[in-house]
Amino acid sequence: MSQARIMYDMTVRQVREGLEEMKTVIVPIGVVEQHGYHLPLSVDIHNAVEIARGASDETGCFVAPPTHYNFSGGTLPGTINLSPQVFSLVLTDICRSLSVQGFKNIILLMGHGGTEAGRAVSDAAENLQRLDPRMAGTAIAVVPFWELSPTYMKSFEEKDFHAGRYETSLMLYWKPELVRMDEARLDSPEMVQMMQADQDAFLVKHKDVDNKFVIPRLAQHPGIEVGVMGNYNGASAEFGQEIAMECIGALADIVRQMERENGVR
Repeated sequence: MSQARIMYDMTVRQVREGLEEMKTVIVPIGVVEQHGYHLPLSVDIHNAVEIARGASDETGCFVAPPTHYNFSGGTLPGTINLSPQVFSLVLTDICRSLSVQGFKNIILLMGHGGTEAGRAVSDAAENLQRLDPRMAGTAIAVVPFWELSPTYMKSFEEKDFHAGRYETSLMLYWKPELVRMDEARLDSPEMVQMMQADQDAFLVKHKDVDNKFVIPRLAQHPGIEVGVMGNYNGASAEFGQEIAMECIGALADIVRQMERENGVR
């Protein structure tokens, strides 16, 4: 029987009563970002939301409304970028608000793994606790969802990154109606090889002045048309379910530990 507490479906009374039993909340963090022609812009949102929902089913923890807007760095049509600094401040306010209303454990569940976005999330968690004495007694965890799954972690060894087999499999499991495998295609072989060698290679760096103190101007490589940094061949809902169950189980264990060590007394 589900114990899920999905906050945007709850009333004030339900949240108040729930806080008497559970002090842990998950904030799913996504992004609106290019994921090729076969996956929707909302992939990272769904991954974070569904894993959080599964952990809530198992533990009864709260799931806050997800953050949709974030920093991608991509610029293909549909991608919406919020500057990392603004996103970090937004996340800071969300965490502060949750703490003030009584949550003692906040899990920032990252569904998006961009370098800049990851730094923004960590900065929010660290600086809020450092600068606001009211946060004493509130534990904040930053959890990249892929690190919860030993199976998913193999994708890095296989150089299968963004919108490849692993992400496609998860979407085939969560939201098969949003996957368009008949429209799937890759960028040119040169672009694919470049992006699989280095996840940040999609950026082109340019300096107008050749001096070590000059900050380079960054832009997405003009040769990128699709935005897939992996290979979706072999993707399946069954493989997605395997990854999903690992993520949900591991996240539920984190919730239980936080409740045990810093929960309802």
